[in-house]
Amino acid sequence: MKLSAALLALVLLATGCSTVPETGRRQLMLVSPAEEAGMGLEAFAQLKKAEKVSTDDDTHARIQRIGRRIAQSVGRELPNAQWEFVVFESDQLNAFALPGGKVGIYIGLIKLAENDDQLAAVIGHEVAHVTSRHGAERTSQNLAVAGVGFLAQVGMDAKDFDPAKRNAILAAYGVGASVGLMLPYSRLHETEADAVGLRFAAGAGYDPRAAAAFWLRMAAANKGRARPAEFLSTHPAEVTRIKSLQELAPRYLPLYESARVSYEETQP
Repeated sequence: MKLSAALLALVLLATGCSTVPETGRRQLMLVSPAEEAGMGLEAFAQLKKAEKVSTDDDTHARIQRIGRRIAQSVGRELPNAQWEFVVFESDQLNAFALPGGKVGIYIGLIKLAENDDQLAAVIGHEVAHVTSRHGAERTSQNLAVAGVGFLAQVGMDAKDFDPAKRNAILAAYGVGASVGLMLPYSRLHETEADAVGLRFAAGAGYDPRAAAAFWLRMAAANKGRARPAEFLSTHPAEVTRIKSLQELAPRYLPLYESARVSYEETQP
């Protein structure tokens, strides 16, 4: 395990890095923006074939309007992003984003939201996943973890490790990498997307206080459903998320008020 940890640290230090502009957080990046976008575009095209796209024109128009405003509020160019906001005909309480600017949102989640402000919190979160390149970062981490595991296996094979001991070490490495690296980073991505997405939504003229209100509704809808302990989950616990959003909202109220007035003044 010490060898694996040392190799992983070496890989993380020696490989390419990027920075999330809105937060300044440095991230491991082994995937180019063009490669990242290509993977997202291909996956989204397959999803649109596999899942039923809603034919409700009014709902589509509503989501497009909110999505376009939020994409504009990002305030910087994403050369590889082709923004597309698609409504899927499913009762799932879910939404997702893929690299390249592809955002999917399910009817079930749209019905759960009380207003456009709450939907903007969700869409802002998904847009933030794209702008922060979380998909490429996860892919890069997976590559690094797999590479270190391979190097560790090669090293043990070269030293004629007992197969049973080698397999036990590799299994322990896999669990350690998942619980100690991949899951914490997944929760970090969700928390970062909440904060950055709230900024985007406020900059588009949507009330940032609606985010916590939406997640209170989500918590009520999920009441009674079994969930793993937070340290074993890809997402922060709902109570953690709500508290964070409640604390963040006041920071973005001035931005929201300014943007709201601007949008009202430009309406016919």
